[in-house]
Amino acid sequence: MNALKAKIYGLSHSEPWVRKRSIDSFPLALLGFAQICSWGTLYYSFPQLAEAMLSEFNWAKSDVYGALSVSLLFSSFAAIPVGKLIDKGLGRNVMVTGSIVAGTLLIAGSLINSLAFLYAVFAAIGIVQATTLYEAAFAVISANHPHEQAKGKIVTLTLWGGFASTVFIPLIELSITHLNWRATFIVLGAVNMFVCSICYGLLPKGKLFKGNMKTREEQAVSRVDDRNINVAWALKQPIFWALLLCFSLFAAGASTFKFHLYPILVESALSPQQVVLILAALGPAQVLGRVALKFAGAKVSALQLGVLTTLALPITFIGMVYLPSQVWLLIPLITLFGAATGMMTIVKGIAIPELLTKEAYGAINGAMNMPIQFIKAGAPAIAAWVWMMTQSYDMVLLVLGGVGMVAVASFALVKQLAHFSR
Repeated sequence: MNALKAKIYGLSHSEPWVRKRSIDSFPLALLGFAQICSWGTLYYSFPQLAEAMLSEFNWAKSDVYGALSVSLLFSSFAAIPVGKLIDKGLGRNVMVTGSIVAGTLLIAGSLINSLAFLYAVFAAIGIVQATTLYEAAFAVISANHPHEQAKGKIVTLTLWGGFASTVFIPLIELSITHLNWRATFIVLGAVNMFVCSICYGLLPKGKLFKGNMKTREEQAVSRVDDRNINVAWALKQPIFWALLLCFSLFAAGASTFKFHLYPILVESALSPQQVVLILAALGPAQVLGRVALKFAGAKVSALQLGVLTTLALPITFIGMVYLPSQVWLLIPLITLFGAATGMMTIVKGIAIPELLTKEAYGAINGAMNMPIQFIKAGAPAIAAWVWMMTQSYDMVLLVLGGVGMVAVASFALVKQLAHFSR
């Protein structure tokens, strides 16, 4: 079997580092392509599908966006068990199964005819989000690479994932326009079943790296950490809670804006073509931010990046209120916001190993992700309620601007806490 694997990866069976090269030789671009499809179908598709359903059914906006909140809640429930499974070397199984189930659920979504059915479908989709999106992919990478290699691969993977909105928002709009939202559900389901599952199925099986990936010093630390470093240990660390506060505030503002950006732009009386153009700018903007971070490398710490990226939130949200609704003004704002969210994805991916511990990444990251997902779940629904009270997104954007300013202050305080802790 080892000889066969060596042949597949173009290596000699006699080379002692065959297993190491196996994971390194896996085309990260393939994982990146799968992430584009997973994010585009399971995450970025919701606002367009929701608006299409609102046009057909006599449902309140807050009720429909409540399904998004339920989805994010169930994703948070699944975060820790999924992380533990990946830590055990079951990453490939988790991501393949998640994609197949996701495809089945999206196809079932084409039959939605009641709010109860809508909520049931998106509750289940929330669970499979935890098995296929960045958190799962990052955990798979971290389980198979030492920290410095994993950091670089995470950055590269997010460069691919950043194009999800750019690719799928126009495709979904085209599908809804020329077919309908029910057929669009089926198309998105097929992408998960026949594209994502195949790509994830080519991931290496198990944890190819064990003790041989570490130096003797790292192995000694690992033996101690294996006994002591776990979720219970992490919950006792002040930096864990400080980071949790920062990421929660950022997530509340950023996710609410992302999910409501489509109706915000529609409300601004822009043409459908202009709306799609502005939305499509999000993807390249995220990639731009991540490319900048890739070049910055180790020169900028996770906390410094946190302060810089959160500054983009209040600038974007308040600018959307007071600047004229002109494409040439809105695209720079969306670019700024996209670059910030793109970099924050990486900050969140590297903060735990850089500031807390390199061990038990999947479980600890899942524990941090759970309350963040709770907050992300409630924020868009609250924004929909504020819109219903005011019939305008201006107040929503001003509230988000305030949240963004608190997030900036929080990251600045965490930076001081980390400095003091040293």
